[in-house]
Amino acid sequence: MNRKLKDLRSQNSAISPEKMLQNLKKDLEINVSVGIWYFTPGGGRFHERFVKEATVPERIEMAAEMAKLGVKGIEAHYPDEVNEENAHLYKQLEEETGIRLVAVPFSHFFNKMFEFGSLSNPDPDIRKKATAVAVGGLKLVKDIGADMAISWPGMDGYRYLHGKPFMQMWDLFETAMAEAMDTVPGVRVAIEPKGYEPAPNNIYRTTAEGLLAAQRIEKRLKNAENQQLLDEGHALVGLNPEVGHVKMSFEILPAAFSMVMMEGRLAHTHWNSQPDGNYDQDNNIGVVNPQETEALLYSLWAYGYKEYFGIDINPENMPVHKAVELNIQALDKMKERVSRLPHEKIIECHLEPESHRGELEEILIQNW
Repeated sequence: MNRKLKDLRSQNSAISPEKMLQNLKKDLEINVSVGIWYFTPGGGRFHERFVKEATVPERIEMAAEMAKLGVKGIEAHYPDEVNEENAHLYKQLEEETGIRLVAVPFSHFFNKMFEFGSLSNPDPDIRKKATAVAVGGLKLVKDIGADMAISWPGMDGYRYLHGKPFMQMWDLFETAMAEAMDTVPGVRVAIEPKGYEPAPNNIYRTTAEGLLAAQRIEKRLKNAENQQLLDEGHALVGLNPEVGHVKMSFEILPAAFSMVMMEGRLAHTHWNSQPDGNYDQDNNIGVVNPQETEALLYSLWAYGYKEYFGIDINPENMPVHKAVELNIQALDKMKERVSRLPHEKIIECHLEPESHRGELEEILIQNW
């Protein structure tokens, strides 16, 4: 199928408040994707699983039922959840329901061989195997027509600080990623930063670190097709920031995601809810910190975001179908509330604060 690389170059076109207002007058299309990995959550560190495990074909059948809720995309890890042998099941899902495979994260964290990292592993044999996973995932993205691969390097990072060769760690990872991308040119990779877990300190802890990694990886690309896309201004390495991961590192949601858009690299987004710091909870959207999450949706609307809203949750205590339904409701409710806000007045309050003392606070209180 090999869909054309999605064009993110317009993401920073709404720097001016005037352009933001123009975008807010247009409808925000909330295209929802779901991750097949949480359809039957496994046990945690301290407890066994609460729900019966399901096979990939069984989970794809569960996904088909979500088309009625408005789900348009699905995400699956390569090679554990999607691979060359079962890719036809995802194609069949798209043909029958319209739900297509939109993103393929690399399985660079679950297998025990990645105990000390994947693409940054100090063992060259493990790095070679990790690179092969990335190459296979990129080929599948191209063959099936997904939008991108996703790199969440959960086991890459460090535990102890003294004498850690940080520069080598980043260099190994980014060189291997560039090698994989040059082997399968023309496919975007979205990095998903996270502060910690499962590695005590992840290799890219913050949004800014993810952006720097994206820039460094692109500088290493040598394939002529990749070079041409870069010369045309396309981002081949984007980001997939997740609400929970951003809040684990005490970042501000609308600011962090806007920074990625300013670089033209917001390839995808993952949504859930999370308190500042704490372990990665993957709560349903808007249940924790709803106001900041709504402010994030407001910013993406104002900046003309057109990519998917990926629901990334851990519904251990409710049926996944019900959880997805609630999360879609949460996004729709936030959109409805934002649509009622007096956008011109709010922009004025930010641009001329001295002349509008207390007015923004009043608007927010009255509309909450």
